[in-house]
Amino acid sequence: VQLQAFGGGSVQTGGFLRLSCAGSRRTTTNNGMGWFRQAPGKEREFVAAVNWDGSTTNYQDSVKGRFTISRQKGSSTVYLQMNSLKPEDTAVYYCAAARSSFLVSSRSQYQYWGNGTLVTVSS
Repeated sequence: VQLQAFGGGSVQTGGFLRLSCAGSRRTTTNNGMGWFRQAPGKEREFVAAVNWDGSTTNYQDSVKGRFTISRQKGSSTVYLQMNSLKPEDTAVYYCAAARSSFLVSSRSQYQYWGNGTLVTVSS
């Protein structure tokens, strides 16, 4: 079981990045998927989630209207488009595969976790 996250980097306030998460078809094609982030000294927090076929999404309030999670039905890759980035978005971002096919936002409902990718937003 492997999830790989890509696309982190350093940008200035107002910039954008697109994160990708590639998983093995066996573990992610029919699973809900999510993105979490962890800033230095803080707990890992929910960012966004999508159900198995990409038809339903959910976001943390602070990223609504700026971030978009997406996937195609049958695809093992999930994306997080991040626009209008702010310094408070600075964190290590993790993708995860849920235990079910539904959209979930609780960490405990995720079974598999990928490596993190660092996003740094400077003012």
